[in-house]
Amino acid sequence: MEILIVALFTAAAVFAQTAPAFDAASIKLSTAPPGSASEIREDTGRIAGRNVTLKRCIRGAYDIPESRIVGGPKWADEERYDIDAKSAGPAGGHELMAMLQQLLAERFSLKLHHGTKQLPVYEMVVAKGGIKMKDAATDPAPPQLGKGEDGKPLSTLRWSKNTTLMQAYSMKSLTNLLTMPAAQVGRPVLDKTGLTSTYNFKFDWSIYSATAAAGNSTTEDAPSIFTALGEIGLKLQPATASVETIAIDHVERPSPD
Repeated sequence: MEILIVALFTAAAVFAQTAPAFDAASIKLSTAPPGSASEIREDTGRIAGRNVTLKRCIRGAYDIPESRIVGGPKWADEERYDIDAKSAGPAGGHELMAMLQQLLAERFSLKLHHGTKQLPVYEMVVAKGGIKMKDAATDPAPPQLGKGEDGKPLSTLRWSKNTTLMQAYSMKSLTNLLTMPAAQVGRPVLDKTGLTSTYNFKFDWSIYSATAAAGNSTTEDAPSIFTALGEIGLKLQPATASVETIAIDHVERPSPD
């Protein structure tokens, strides 16, 4: 099985002061059975969250890994909600996330502040011997995973069982991916490669193999992310760094619809 993902990393805070509110929004406790999938889907003018925690919503609204969201009550990590929110007109990307920020503030009485904290991290650096990825701008045989309206290759990936194929991927996007809880890396990953281009590459690791290893499934053939990155000329080295955090100052269970 393969999944095609288009990498979209938002900066919703830029629009926080000007974005309109959703025209209609519903927040209800999820009735999904334990272990059900959790997701937030975006469409033009709409956000649909299924079986999501408050911290998962904060993660999406502020484009920050959950490992960097500090404070808050235990239920913010545990109670799960179904959210449906629709704007009065077209809205997408950054604007939708800013509207989600406003919705969380209104319905959860959420108050927070940005800060920094010293945390264990991995720094992603270029390994000895240099990179083994192809520059997306000059690759004569790109992966052909899709193009945008401007005709340029999309920043896209495709996961298979034990491999990941990436097209026009920046190192910042790669570290964001590895910082996701599903990647099971265990620490925030910071880009220290100094590489500013986007790249095409395939390496022997995927979210599927990471999840299998975390669940103690049959993992004899599950590649290590450390080994896989080495194959494309990258390396994760442990460090401690001051990283951006979001601290929850006040929150309440959501008001009724």
